[in-house]
Amino acid sequence: MSPETRYARRIRRLLISFITGFALFLILLAWAEQKGLSRFWLGPIFIFSTVMMYAAIGIRSRTTDPEEYYVAGRRIPAMYNGMAAAADWMSAASFISLAGGLYLQGYGGTEAQAGGLAFVLGWTGGFVLVALLIGPYLRRLNLYTVPDYFDLRFGGRAPRVIAALSAVLCSFIYVVAQIYGVGLIASRLTGVQFEIGILLGLGGVLLCSFLGGMKAITWTQVVQYVVLLLAFLIPVSWLAYKQLGHPAAPLVYGTHLHKINDLEERFARDPAEREVAGIFLQRAREYEARLGDIEAALARERAAAQARIRMLKQQGADSALIFEANRAFAALPRDAGAAREAWARAMQESYERARPLGGMPRHTLPFAGDPDGTPQERAAFDNSRLNFLALMFCLMVGTAGLPHLLTRYYTTPSVSATRYSVAWTLFFIALVYVSAPSLAALVKFEVMNNLVGSSFDALPTWIGQWARVDPSLVSVADVNGDRILQWGEIRLGADIIMLATPELGGLPYVISGLVAAGGLAAALSTADGLLLTISNALVRDIFCHDFKPSLPPEQRVILSKFALMVVALIAAAVASTKPAEILPLVSASFSLAGSAFVPAMVMGILWRGTTRHGAVAGMLAGLGITVYYMLANMPATRGALGMASPQQLWFGIQPLSAAVFGVPAGFATTWLVSLATRRRPS
Repeated sequence: MSPETRYARRIRRLLISFITGFALFLILLAWAEQKGLSRFWLGPIFIFSTVMMYAAIGIRSRTTDPEEYYVAGRRIPAMYNGMAAAADWMSAASFISLAGGLYLQGYGGTEAQAGGLAFVLGWTGGFVLVALLIGPYLRRLNLYTVPDYFDLRFGGRAPRVIAALSAVLCSFIYVVAQIYGVGLIASRLTGVQFEIGILLGLGGVLLCSFLGGMKAITWTQVVQYVVLLLAFLIPVSWLAYKQLGHPAAPLVYGTHLHKINDLEERFARDPAEREVAGIFLQRAREYEARLGDIEAALARERAAAQARIRMLKQQGADSALIFEANRAFAALPRDAGAAREAWARAMQESYERARPLGGMPRHTLPFAGDPDGTPQERAAFDNSRLNFLALMFCLMVGTAGLPHLLTRYYTTPSVSATRYSVAWTLFFIALVYVSAPSLAALVKFEVMNNLVGSSFDALPTWIGQWARVDPSLVSVADVNGDRILQWGEIRLGADIIMLATPELGGLPYVISGLVAAGGLAAALSTADGLLLTISNALVRDIFCHDFKPSLPPEQRVILSKFALMVVALIAAAVASTKPAEILPLVSASFSLAGSAFVPAMVMGILWRGTTRHGAVAGMLAGLGITVYYMLANMPATRGALGMASPQQLWFGIQPLSAAVFGVPAGFATTWLVSLATRRRPS
């Protein structure tokens, strides 16, 4: 028996032992809950047990060997590397937010936001590009990092440094989204503040990746994939069985689509829903009037708030009312710039919620608008379809350019194993992705059929609990004052749909803990790989190349470990500010990766005439256009620069899909500059 066969058998035995032990652990907790174990203890038990399990694997896999630290010794079997790559890939965006995107945007989406199917098709389609164009070719070169390819293929300092800095940029944005998800889950499980939850999860990230690098990350990701797979499929199957009498959700949820369509029609005609929409329309017009003279409106708001505080004090009102009035006064914008940004955002949201169905598109509608309708409806249809295709394109090319994902395929024993590994990755991803649309439909039906119409005095407790974690996750307000919850009065964020599914469906709390543990596994698995990519780019690809080329390999590994810890702390500090939801952050990182890496990388592989100057020019052109288009259309940037005009969109494409301009520009620039700088034979 060969050493490779013995190694694979040993890993198989360990994996089977883990799956058996984890199943027994779930059964034990379910039994303890039935016997009266408090929810107060179930959450911390889940987070502590899973994080300690990952940490034990990280400690067991500790190493200072460069080959083990950077590429796990290049001996990971194809199937297990596929599991690790799937866990690395199915980040907090896939596990937590994908079903939420389908819930909020339906299949086709709106003019301003592509539907959830664009994420499913784009992310899975990207692996075809990895398998056909990039992965096996990079594995053949026996490299350690993606910038290594640019150094080997083009030579010189500029391609390597640009590639390293681009890897840092796109990976940092991506890892902030993962750490935000870690904080979200940890704070909900343990009841601590969001910032404390980030630190709790961050300890697990560092223990997994700090000591063992890629070796430790690989085996923790294999285990994390098992956890997140069970955490996704069990509640979906349970909810499908509860609603439809069959656990195979992807096969039976289609009957709910007709019911959802009927409920949408009923809500669109409901007088109470129209009353709520009218109130939001009035609010939007009030915000629009304030924006006409911001200084005067802000002065009126402050005067009214101060007058209310004085009146309450004169009347001897309850201290709680006075406290609320003081807090409302303190929450007013500090200056005209802050008021412009806050009121413009509130106006836009109110106008959205004033539309039918609270601004949410019909679930099964292919695209917004109508190709045979009025000129405005035809324009809406064209914009919606164009943004859907643009986002799908950006996610596909971004998948082919993400450094932490490509590095994953450096760990296989051979080129053929890399191809098999990509196939296994697609298989393991498909097990989750085929269930995401069914989960969105099941949750939407549960909300429409059972939650809408409830009394505000009898709302489920999970609404208030999640609202305390982050008010943007759940927003419920009795807008028309009838004490009955309408569809337009509840707003669920994309990041809450999966995490709240067990509580929404009335499942045992142990399933809620399992779902949170799965989300934590998804976020931690991706964060591990991203942090390793950033630290390697900073230390190995820049510092050791340009400043300390004589540094011994073992010291390079130690320096990479400390760089990883520093980057993790910085990312945690940024994530604690809650910069955006998970899906927008992840989408932006994909656009950046696709425009920075794919044109020069693919042309360098397929065309021998690609020159160093062409690669540098193509990377700078693609990345520059993408970054410019994103920043120029970001509300925060426009507010900071005092730009009151609307976004200057090219062809109606949203900023998150900026790579649809950056990637073609990168290809064209690489080709033209390579032709101009190519050496001619004498």
